[in-house]
Amino acid sequence: MGINRRHWASAAAPLALALLAATGCESTQGARAEPTAAPTTSGALSTAVARVCAEPAAGPTKAPAGAVPVDPAAVGDLAAKTKINPPNTTFWLRPGKHRLDPDRYAQVVPKEGDHYLGAPGAVLDGREKNQYAFGGTARNVTIRYLTVQRFVAPQNEGVVNHDSADGWVIEHATIRNNSGAGLMAGAHQRVRANCLRDNGQYGMNAYTNGGRVSDLVVEGNEIVGNNTGDWERRRPGCGCTGGVKFWAVNGADVRGNWVHDNRGTGLWADTNNNDFRIENNVIEANDGAALIYETSYNAVIRNNTIRRNNWVEGRKAADRGDNFPFATVYLSESGGEPRIRARTDKIEIYRNVLENNWSGITLWENADRFCNSPANTSSGVCTLLVRDTDRCAKPAIASAPLYADCRWKTQRVDIHGNRFVLDKSVVKCTAKCDRMAVLANYGTYPDWSPYKGERVAEAITSKQHNRWHDNVYLGPWKFVAHDPSQVLDSGQWQSTPYQQDAGSTLDPQAGG
Repeated sequence: MGINRRHWASAAAPLALALLAATGCESTQGARAEPTAAPTTSGALSTAVARVCAEPAAGPTKAPAGAVPVDPAAVGDLAAKTKINPPNTTFWLRPGKHRLDPDRYAQVVPKEGDHYLGAPGAVLDGREKNQYAFGGTARNVTIRYLTVQRFVAPQNEGVVNHDSADGWVIEHATIRNNSGAGLMAGAHQRVRANCLRDNGQYGMNAYTNGGRVSDLVVEGNEIVGNNTGDWERRRPGCGCTGGVKFWAVNGADVRGNWVHDNRGTGLWADTNNNDFRIENNVIEANDGAALIYETSYNAVIRNNTIRRNNWVEGRKAADRGDNFPFATVYLSESGGEPRIRARTDKIEIYRNVLENNWSGITLWENADRFCNSPANTSSGVCTLLVRDTDRCAKPAIASAPLYADCRWKTQRVDIHGNRFVLDKSVVKCTAKCDRMAVLANYGTYPDWSPYKGERVAEAITSKQHNRWHDNVYLGPWKFVAHDPSQVLDSGQWQSTPYQQDAGSTLDPQAGG
């Protein structure tokens, strides 16, 4: 899990890595974009954003009829009253700081249909002693107007809905300053109008052990400042950071969120996700990519405003001489697959504004990453077309249907109607921040791989129906095709053999 990039190498020297010695960028390694206090829109979109953290909605000032009041002065009162009351009880948390018993595993374990409502100023505080706030497997639990803070969940675990129970609704909550993930997700979960802020690993980790999360809605949230623990530095290559991480989610609507200033990727869908609609979001000033869609299928990405992302991670890669086109929207071994049921049979990226990010969109395939390969960082996981990992082995993998079905393929990607703006004086870069790309590496590994050589690079570039067309480019954009050494100008990109961006307009002087 997480991205493993094995870079292009020549056939004569397949294990050599060609790196550029100079980056041409201003050396500001480690610098972060200034936090965004109040978003503004530009370009073609007028996307409204969720200013939830500065303007949280207030809960009821009095207990609703039939609700059980919870006293902040009594330690453990919330958990105790939850335990003694029947399912479908509404609990009203009075103003003040509510605490659980000091045991690290003390938590609230709701019953099915329970509702938790915070009065103005109601806070559930883990005091950096309790690991979890709300756990258990009860379905259809609702949490509204409550601040949940200072819990210390372990890595990859979460504080609210720790056990990824189904049908939870979390609305108008502030989940902040926790370790691990602020929030986990189960099937049919609704996450609306929340402030997910300054959590140690993720704002939300949409993951369930041994299954898939389905029918997930993430709408109108502010997701800011997460990954305070800087997990990629602590565990390089873990792929375990960002605003939100989605794992094996089948059917998600991610809309109207303001995803900004996270230390890492903004939104990251990793490993066998399918049927996403990512729309009407403002994604800005994240240290890494705005969006990574990795080893996943079938998505619509539209009407988003995406700006000033990837300045930190993109610049670090350039400063170390890496010529890989690290992008702001990064599709890694992901594409459309008609055989997997979804609302679309491709990945369509359209009507987005991408402004002053570090590079644009990269479509990538790692030729050495496939089901049952030691180079597959999603260890033990196979594609959605081949459930039995052991089938992807020599000699059967070299023939149809396994030759195609054992790979996560970047295919059927349709990129159109977008506006790409780049002003290098804003990004503070003279090179390597200006690229669109479709490429793969030279396959070398393992020794029984049927994908060695240029096969995958040729397929992703010219045989898998990946197309840019009818876009607007403002600024000095460059294009990478087939492998990192093939850096093209717009004329080469639009000409044979690539024939990309038909109907697009390009104005190299307009971006600044």
